Amino acid sequence: MPSPRDSVSGTVAGANIKIWYGAPSVRGRVIFSPDGLQPYGKIWRAGANQMTTFTTDKDIKIEGKTLPAGKYSLFATPGADEWTIIFNSVNNQWGIHRDGTANDDPTKDVLVVKVKPIMHTDITERLVYKLSGSGFALVWEHVEVPVRIE
Repeated sequence: MPSPRDSVSGTVAGANIKIWYGAPSVRGRVIFSPDGLQPYGKIWRAGANQMTTFTTDKDIKIEGKTLPAGKYSLFATPGADEWTIIFNSVNNQWGIHRDGTANDDPTKDVLVVKVKPIMHTDITERLVYKLSGSGFALVWEHVEVPVRIE
């Protein structure tokens, strides 16, 4: 299976967090760049196939902004120097429309934050989400995108 489902769960800032996502592989492709598979400035489903979901059982602060307890779809807009991370109230749908655009309804966005990516020289072949005591990170190709939770 090219993009198997995966998940990560744990406790961050006293809340039980789970991220469920499709985990695509690089397979020799350029992923994040102005003209890559996930171009800069274009909203992305933050995984493959069905929407990536983010669940928290308690209200938390994401990058200083409150996200109420609940289940959300997770989208991202990549950029060279800044990424936009979007938590949307619609979930359990396919992550893209037939034309390939992200299946994000901006009117249903619950929280939108800006974060700074970290570039690495080594490559992470398969997309992975990692939880830590300070939040979560999306890691794929040469990019790590940390998101602070408190």
